Amino acid sequence: MSWDFSTEPEFEAKLEWMRALMRDQILPLETLVDELGWEGLRRAIAPLQDKVREQGLWAAHLEPELGGQGFGQVKLGLMHEVLGASHIAPLVFGNAAPDSGNSEILALAGTPEQKERYLHPLLAGDLKSAFSMTEPETAGSDPTLLRTRAVRDRDGWVINGHKWFSTNGSIADFLIVMAVTDPEARPHHRASMFVVDASTPGVKVVRDVATMAHPYESFGHYGNHAEIRYEDVRVPADALLGGEGAGFMIAQQRLYPGRIHHCMRWLGVARRAFDMMCERALYRHAHGSPLAGHGTVQNWVADSEAEMSAARLMTLHAAWKMDTQGVLAARREIALIKFFGAKVLHDVVDRAVQVHGGLGYSTDLPLESMYRYARAARIYDGPDEVHRASVARQVLRGYQAPADEVPTEFIPARREAARRQFAALLDSITAND
Repeated sequence: MSWDFSTEPEFEAKLEWMRALMRDQILPLETLVDELGWEGLRRAIAPLQDKVREQGLWAAHLEPELGGQGFGQVKLGLMHEVLGASHIAPLVFGNAAPDSGNSEILALAGTPEQKERYLHPLLAGDLKSAFSMTEPETAGSDPTLLRTRAVRDRDGWVINGHKWFSTNGSIADFLIVMAVTDPEARPHHRASMFVVDASTPGVKVVRDVATMAHPYESFGHYGNHAEIRYEDVRVPADALLGGEGAGFMIAQQRLYPGRIHHCMRWLGVARRAFDMMCERALYRHAHGSPLAGHGTVQNWVADSEAEMSAARLMTLHAAWKMDTQGVLAARREIALIKFFGAKVLHDVVDRAVQVHGGLGYSTDLPLESMYRYARAARIYDGPDEVHRASVARQVLRGYQAPADEVPTEFIPARREAARRQFAALLDSITAND
């Protein structure tokens, strides 16, 4: 089966337009984010969003009837590789997390009324959303352990629980909340999803969790990771997304393609850091020659190029397999790129910091923020260890132990079998003579 990652010339022209927009308008704007604040940033990117819509690239992850472009995963991956160079670029293109994933959930499981109330305003940029699943008391790598409960009450549901790392939770207009509706069901059928308006009584944003990316606790900034308590939050019956008990299945449909997009964005970040490293190596002199003349730096350049190329091909292959065979067929490939791509991102950025020395460690370059971003990649959407274990299990299913516990490649046994085979061949030749 051949792999084909090529796209038509018209789409290649779109990618080139995206690169120019990134270089000329998005990257310069990136340096003003702290000065502008969230509202200022929204006003600044609005004209750019109009340009994206004119190019037919807005919300490209959704089908045309929902205002998107219906691009497959390969095209989306190539787009995200370009967008990955800047953390504000996905906002400009209408596919920033968590809104992009939440729009996919609403498109997949929402009723016509839910799409009208939430999805269409979300795609228009009139609403912001949050995805509220992770809990501080349970392992985020195992969503079957969730404790937040949704209990039927009269004609609706009452939600009680404690969440954190609900990205954009403190600026969201609505939240998609994962809660256990049947604790006695099988592990992957215990939870359901609900659309909850942020203004609903009982939704209490405790704080924006300070992180390596945002080291100071604050409220209302873009990209926050909010801690939220749900205290007797009453929602109507029509707040349920999909069927009761379908929460885990819906989450997987959201997360699998999202991981491909993450990995391609990481390649965009890695390429930006790589370009900075190569530039530095050519003009910085030490011990009698440019850094580019030192074997260690040459090894870093070569290793980075090889690793990025491998990660890119692996990610495009996962996207191609999802396009051609469906999401379930691509599970192993997606798990592979999640942990492999995260390591490539980290290692390339780390080398770029090292080549720049103290300058790379300072905030005068974006490398230090890239480094913090790279560290988080090994945790969110499933930690490396979980994806490694998943790959190992899937690979090992294709093997079986020898019945006699003698290795298949055990040379003495193979030699004896070969002797018998050769003797039988000689006997047949003699008999024919």
